[in-house]
Amino acid sequence: MRYQNYEFQVPREKVIRVITDTDAKNEADDPFAVVHTLLSPRFENVGLIAAHFGMDRAADSMEQSFGELQKILSLMDIPEENLLFRGADRPLPSPGEPVDSEGARMIIREAMREDDRPLYVTFMGPLTDIASAYLLEPSIAGRLTVIWIGGGRYPAGGPEFNLGNDIHAANVVFSSPIPLWQVPKNVYEMMPVSFAELECRVLPRGVLGKYLFEQLLACQMEETSRKSPFRTGETWVLGDSPAPGLLLYEHRFCFDWIGAPLITRDMTYVHTKQYRPIRVYNSVDPRLILEDFYCKLSLFAEKERTGK
Repeated sequence: MRYQNYEFQVPREKVIRVITDTDAKNEADDPFAVVHTLLSPRFENVGLIAAHFGMDRAADSMEQSFGELQKILSLMDIPEENLLFRGADRPLPSPGEPVDSEGARMIIREAMREDDRPLYVTFMGPLTDIASAYLLEPSIAGRLTVIWIGGGRYPAGGPEFNLGNDIHAANVVFSSPIPLWQVPKNVYEMMPVSFAELECRVLPRGVLGKYLFEQLLACQMEETSRKSPFRTGETWVLGDSPAPGLLLYEHRFCFDWIGAPLITRDMTYVHTKQYRPIRVYNSVDPRLILEDFYCKLSLFAEKERTGK
């Protein structure tokens, strides 16, 4: 699926295949990044995979994410058939044991398909599905690139939500030859927005904009958000938005090549120098990413309103 309803054209040689793996119901930023991905004409969206967000908050977290993705596709009038897949419903039980799922199988199928367009798989939650896909079929490693929103700040690491939901999976991917772009916590938190900004730029943009705004307001009223020491009540972080953002503009001077670390149970990094270098981002451009999203949402809402 590729959204092309713009006056500008993307040259064929610039089009890429994209799979989005997201714990969409975990927090309100995922839907923003998913919509941004679906509205970007450079992307041939070949799959959306619902991810779990750990076992502590909900035993059916993957199914909750699946339902959220269904809601987004319905609001955008996009058929879910052959696009939406269920990922793993739990973390890897051990480093060498995959959790088979239709999402993991979809990654394998797309990676092994003959297509001259590059394949990128973005992860806005745990790395369970790509770790499982690699364990099931190691030959996918040279046929895709992974972009992961997750992990603590370098060089030490430390507690971080997406990593904490499957440390085994992260170690599988970090120790593999899969090309990896990592956006750690200190970088994805460079995407702050204010509620006043979203009320002006998102809420008026049709049914989809209204939904995105209101589901974020609902999230901030949940007990965990209200009690969070870094939530101010007027701001949020759209921390998953660098996933599509880096595929729109690579930020080629904003990363370091770092040997992939081993990750301990307390989520610290051990720099063993055993594994291949990965691309670790040290900054992103929030203006570019947010403005691109606001403009695409506005154009989508206008075309929806006028039917043109």
